[in-house]
Amino acid sequence: MNKAELIDAIAAKVDGVSKAKVGEILDETLNAVRSTLVKGGQVALVGFGTFGTGKRAARTGRNPRTGETIKIAAAKTVKFSAGKGLKDAVNQVKAKKK
Repeated sequence: MNKAELIDAIAAKVDGVSKAKVGEILDETLNAVRSTLVKGGQVALVGFGTFGTGKRAARTGRNPRTGETIKIAAAKTVKFSAGKGLKDAVNQVKAKKK
């Protein structure tokens, strides 16, 4: 599902709200999550999961094309930890498909 399909799905479920308004709300939600992560915070959505940040240490790697050793710089990364509700929902779907 891409962003446009997500907006369509939400607009279909909520009466009286246009796709444009749903798009604005989704954009602001994503901006709020992004700004919180940039500040080093975390966003916890109970039953869905938690977005947070982590650190990746500097390391050496290899260029697969040339085999040359290269240095890979340290970086911040975004992490997502699924909540119990989301895990349970996904596992129920898997159990039904078997």
